[in-house]
Amino acid sequence: MTNPRQNGLRSVADQSEDERGGPGSILSRQSRDHAELDELMSSYDATSDPGERGRIVAEVGERALRHAFAEETVLFPAYRRLLADGDDELTRHIEGDHQTVNEALEALQRADPASADYDATVRHAFEVIRHDAHDEEDDLLPRLQQVAGVHELRAIGAAWELQRRTSPTRPHPRIPREPPGNVLTGIPLAVSDRVKDGVDHLLPVGSTRRRLAAPVVVVAVVAVLVIGGRRRS
Repeated sequence: MTNPRQNGLRSVADQSEDERGGPGSILSRQSRDHAELDELMSSYDATSDPGERGRIVAEVGERALRHAFAEETVLFPAYRRLLADGDDELTRHIEGDHQTVNEALEALQRADPASADYDATVRHAFEVIRHDAHDEEDDLLPRLQQVAGVHELRAIGAAWELQRRTSPTRPHPRIPREPPGNVLTGIPLAVSDRVKDGVDHLLPVGSTRRRLAAPVVVVAVVAVLVIGGRRRS
């Protein structure tokens, strides 16, 4: 990959919100989400309690996965379409990093936060997430800014935010990283993930309540999702 500074690109991290196209622009939305993710990852070092660290990692994972899925289904296709040279080296590099993060987060779901290798896996995942944020803010987004007008940047931003809100919430390293495969698999996975999230919230992992009541709760959560979907349609 080329050095963005050599191409006269200015990182969106160094731009004001107005320069990025306003709060609804994809540049501003991405930059804002990166900052919030970085703050959350930094809070991991502020505690040594395994339970709290596990909670932080779970929250980082959900936010990072939503962010990445929206990139793969909205931002990267727009980038490839709008750039005249059709260069997708950078997006494919970032997609590879997304795969690495998915695999690490999947392993962390099954790991004990008090185990010896937990911290090393967490720090590797955090390093890749931060690396991607720099690639996007210093290179990908400034390139997109050169070829897209403000209205288009805002339209991409709105589509990205909608996809982020409805994306899967758990790691899925075995699904495709590009459309149409990720789009087709994303909808049922998002529903399935929300069922699992509901069970985890009501019945903590490892509890007696979970073993006894999990099947009933799964049915109840599915019913709520189905009824809610019918009402919205």
